[in-house]
Amino acid sequence: MRKPRDIDAELRALQDKAKTLKARKVVQLGEMVIATGADALDPETLAGILLEALDGAKQSETKEGWRQRGAAFFQRRARTGKSLRQPSGDDTSAATSGGGHGSP
Repeated sequence: MRKPRDIDAELRALQDKAKTLKARKVVQLGEMVIATGADALDPETLAGILLEALDGAKQSETKEGWRQRGAAFFQRRARTGKSLRQPSGDDTSAATSGGGHGSP
């Protein structure tokens, strides 16, 4: 005879996993803010930039340019062996000075 499934336990496990994944996402977003040097901005300015970006993301060519620049950022970090958990002054200075448009 088959053992009956404990649906409540499975649901709790899924909810715990979802909570863990959400917490990891929040941490990763914070690490990305630090790695790009955006942590030097005050919260109001950073929020304004993000809101402006969301408005601008309606244009697909703008969004694609941002995607390419972000991909280049992560590729540069991968080539240099840097993770988001280990930000360095090199990347933050380039990000805050407006440099680094996909060039290494």
